[in-house]
Amino acid sequence: AAPAGAVAFGVKHTEGVSVDVLFRGRTEAVSSAGARWPLDEGTVLRFSMSQASSEVNDNKVTVSFYAEGGKPINQAGVFLTGIGISLDVDADRDGVVEKNSPNKASWAWGPEGHGAILLVSCDKEFP
Repeated sequence: AAPAGAVAFGVKHTEGVSVDVLFRGRTEAVSSAGARWPLDEGTVLRFSMSQASSEVNDNKVTVSFYAEGGKPINQAGVFLTGIGISLDVDADRDGVVEKNSPNKASWAWGPEGHGAILLVSCDKEFP
């Protein structure tokens, strides 16, 4: 996706995003603006978020492309929205579904037990 004439790229990102460059068999975390990598086949840019966004499109990754000699050519960017997903269950089996129950991470059998009980349907609804 690099523009014609580009030989290198650099990456900037907002605080809520983690960015890694997988380059020549190793992974480098992008911690500050200014670092540049050559445009080599097989180079991968991987980004992620570890928490939910406070509003839509509140995080961004910008890739800058450079020509021979370091002259900037163009930029490409993507806006990110982190979505929080939680499986909320009645982990202590008291009839109340709680988001942050400490019993979600473990299981104990019996009348005084805790942990989620999952019923999974594995049949073919539409053969």
